[in-house]
Amino acid sequence: KFEVLAVGRKPRESREFADDLRQPVSTSKDVRDFDDSFWTKFSANIEYLTGDPGDPHFYPKLRDKLEQKQHAQSSPNVLYYLSVPPSLAEPIIRGLGDAGLAKPDQGWARIIVEKPFGHDLASAQQLNAVVGSVFDEHDIYRIDHYLGKETVQNILMFRFGNSLFEPVWNRNFVERVEIVGAETLGIENRAGFYEETGALRDMVANHLLQCIALTAMEPPIAFEADSVREEKVKVFRSIRPMTVEQVAERTVRGQYGPGEIDGKAVPGYREEPGVAKDSVTETFAAIEFYIDNWRWAGVPFRVRTGKRLSRSRTEITLHFKPTPHTLFAEDREAMEPNRIVIRVQPNEGIEIDFSAKRPGTQMKASVVRMDFSYRDAFGTRSPAAYETLLLDAMRGDPTLFTRSDEVEAEWRIITPIEDAWKQLPAPDFPNYPAGTEGPELPY
Repeated sequence: KFEVLAVGRKPRESREFADDLRQPVSTSKDVRDFDDSFWTKFSANIEYLTGDPGDPHFYPKLRDKLEQKQHAQSSPNVLYYLSVPPSLAEPIIRGLGDAGLAKPDQGWARIIVEKPFGHDLASAQQLNAVVGSVFDEHDIYRIDHYLGKETVQNILMFRFGNSLFEPVWNRNFVERVEIVGAETLGIENRAGFYEETGALRDMVANHLLQCIALTAMEPPIAFEADSVREEKVKVFRSIRPMTVEQVAERTVRGQYGPGEIDGKAVPGYREEPGVAKDSVTETFAAIEFYIDNWRWAGVPFRVRTGKRLSRSRTEITLHFKPTPHTLFAEDREAMEPNRIVIRVQPNEGIEIDFSAKRPGTQMKASVVRMDFSYRDAFGTRSPAAYETLLLDAMRGDPTLFTRSDEVEAEWRIITPIEDAWKQLPAPDFPNYPAGTEGPELPY
């Protein structure tokens, strides 16, 4: 039996909260239809308990509530989910520990911590120390919903399940790798969160670094948690922290101004409710990383992400080197280098570009595309990322979650960029109109 006990700071009725859960957050997202009879049964298992997470007297009340439910034949297993700012995570974790809720006498207690896990290296280390003092590491699930997406997981299957691709997946054949996480959405009434976070912490520090790791990692010994996560950590350790001079050369910050999205006028970032009129928070970030290991030495991994761009997409593109000798010199312009594009979202799938001869009496080239679509191939849509991850947490499978040293390794890459940006003069924001591809890049 699966039950939900939601904790909030505003008094509400359980049924009111259940009805809110049923409503889609945004019409732009893929929202699944609910069956009314099933929802009636499910919502009966949802309760809502109010309290201040900073109040130590709240946690004994939570313990009493859980004990009441267990006495009523509920499961002794408890999964805590912290979808809160990093500043609230510590008091909640300490409160759970002080109330004896982290290590129950019966069943298990696990905790999911949402991103961002801290806001820099020092805060991530502090949060790791706090959560590690209360919960065992195998009960801590640092969640990044990108790792629950089918296409992100399929990177491992595509690379290591096919002998065709792995031999060319290296510096000898790949010229550069581009990873894009673009959104047409703005900050969606989350000014307080975004003003503290920005594009670098919000997207690059977790989602896109994870995409780099899965693209660049070596084959794990087995598809199990520690083996997979150990290879990802090796990638992060191979990305050397940048100096201030390197940050100035290899990074671009942007902030959107007024523009047009899908034919509708939208305000600039500084005109969004709750945003300071002189804010220098970036809504766009582009970074060129280098992985200093045998496989990828010299290959740039170019990452960019932004709000209010021309279209929403998350893609990983491997650009292969041109052939060393062009036999068809007269048709050189039509013979573009090969590409592999992994579409994380939308229209999840993989495409491969290669040259083929056009029909006719002459040897004329044309670039053609081999396209694999999840929906077309399997006839069904993939499970939502959070469905996969929540189920894995309940099963006790941490493979798709980040480990403590993995989180700290990510922040060792990101924190020097944040520090350098504080030293370098801020760009003249806004520097790209909403509805465009973002500011001009030097590469």
